[in-house]
Amino acid sequence: MVGTAIEEYALLSDRRSAALVSRDGSVDWLCFPRFDSPSLFAALLDDDAGSWSIRPAGPATATRRYLTATMVLETRFRAADGTLTVTDALATGGDRDPHALGAHAPHLLVRSVACLDGAVDVQVRFRPRPEYGLVVPLLVPVDGGINARGGPASTVLSSPVPLTIDEGAAHGTVRLRAGQTVRFALHWGPLDGQRPRAYGDAELGGELDRTVRAWRAWSELHQNYQGPWRDEVHHSGCVLQALSYQPTGAIVAAPTTSLPETVGGERNWDYRYTWIRDASFTMDALWVAACPDEAAEFFAFMTTATATPRAGARLQIMYGIAGEHDLSERVLPHLSGWRGSRPVRVGNGAWSQQQLDVAGELLATAALFADRLDAADPTLRAFLPNLAETVTQVWREADYGIWEVRGAPQHFLYSKLMCWAALDRAVTLADRLGAGERTGGWRAARDEIRATILRDGWNDRIGAYTQAFGSDALDASALLLPIVGFLPADDPRMRATVEAIAAGLTDERGLLYRYRPELGLDGLSGREGAFLPCTFWLAHVHALAGDVDAARRVFGRAVGYANDVGLLAEEVDPATGALLGNFPQAFSHIGLVNAAWAIAQAESRARSGNGA
Repeated sequence: MVGTAIEEYALLSDRRSAALVSRDGSVDWLCFPRFDSPSLFAALLDDDAGSWSIRPAGPATATRRYLTATMVLETRFRAADGTLTVTDALATGGDRDPHALGAHAPHLLVRSVACLDGAVDVQVRFRPRPEYGLVVPLLVPVDGGINARGGPASTVLSSPVPLTIDEGAAHGTVRLRAGQTVRFALHWGPLDGQRPRAYGDAELGGELDRTVRAWRAWSELHQNYQGPWRDEVHHSGCVLQALSYQPTGAIVAAPTTSLPETVGGERNWDYRYTWIRDASFTMDALWVAACPDEAAEFFAFMTTATATPRAGARLQIMYGIAGEHDLSERVLPHLSGWRGSRPVRVGNGAWSQQQLDVAGELLATAALFADRLDAADPTLRAFLPNLAETVTQVWREADYGIWEVRGAPQHFLYSKLMCWAALDRAVTLADRLGAGERTGGWRAARDEIRATILRDGWNDRIGAYTQAFGSDALDASALLLPIVGFLPADDPRMRATVEAIAAGLTDERGLLYRYRPELGLDGLSGREGAFLPCTFWLAHVHALAGDVDAARRVFGRAVGYANDVGLLAEEVDPATGALLGNFPQAFSHIGLVNAAWAIAQAESRARSGNGA
């Protein structure tokens, strides 16, 4: 519901769509059949926009966890007269090929309810509202459940108990005693395709078991990291996989829209799309698991979605999860917004911005998986050199930067840095890509960018690298200078920059802001929360500098804001410590994985006597 804290939610995913389930057993967000589809339940953004609740009828306390190595959620309710578990999953379908997790997802939300001891009255309330709450569907009893018809699709609620239908909702209560289990499910189908149906109890048990096995098979292949915060890294790997769209390999920044960066503010965006930057960083994080298959899928998606084979053609910063280019933004005025945070938006106007960093992120990711390029598709082998060629032509231009400011374009330090990274990685990849004859121009441009950053990115007045050339504003993205290999982390100017950022951008909880929005640099009003990805960057840089104790302290502060099931939002409210922003946030889990890896590497160097 709109008053429920963001940290009270858990994620379900079948790698096609996502649901958020609250601690009290309410599904308050669900989009079928894709992450970016109009919602079926959106009580997260308006109490009248639909939900599906299963919980004890009376007072109860709840604890929850994901089943080991899965994204299957188990919530345990302790009521006055007994104990109940609700096991929730978006069914992934077949479980034979771990690399094809979700390929046969049936668009089915399974909810299994079991009484462990005593006796508990279980209350069920089903209130679908398709099209972001615009449609009140017609609910019709069918054999084994209820059919909800309205809008461009229909759903069937499988229910083992009779429910009362009243004003577009269905509700009822069933008493369970120790050892009894009942299973509910919601099946989606389009009006012009295979219609949804009711599932029997045994079928639902089978779908749930296959989903658990499928996630565990994926984890067994991918979760090889053995360093500090092993459990958190492994879980973040599952979360990042859960945020990937199986049919194309696209990766969403988050599965929600319009969860705000400050309560009641206007910084509310739709994150259900693939940002090249975030997706590339996700691949870098999955590289820690040493499994290259997702990288192949991702690059296949990028070469198809961008459709820019000619040199000089420009990338968009983001695409739809099936490769869509036009992500025009619109407002949904009928939704009140999470805790009154309006407007609620779908689409994202940043799709048309120029951001010069995206080629750098793509080429840096390609360099990590360089050994896969020898057998790469010819389209990819042409695509990557042409990206580098584009950088040589555009790097001197102003842009809107990593934070997608809605003010005037500037010469942002981070954008220039990633132009340098694009050409630096292109030079190393040239022979593999059959582009050795181009390296002369790439080297010259790379060196010119480097000299420009060293000269114009440094601010003598501030004693640090700043947000943009000529700017006095600090920006946490300067922490990427050593992370991408531009400067050593122990370079004197870099150490000074780290100290300045830590002093100037840290809140009272020890978390970093991206920058100071009150300076009016981004063209938007209001403040925002501290930014968890930037805090992980600080830990990462400390590790690169060999300051392991400092890295551990900063990392520990940031990871402490994961909720009870290990999920991170984008930001933290500096006043209350509550989570803010779209949830869960891929960028935050990426920062966690990469910082933990850097700390593990730093500790290994220290043990071997090689220092920083």
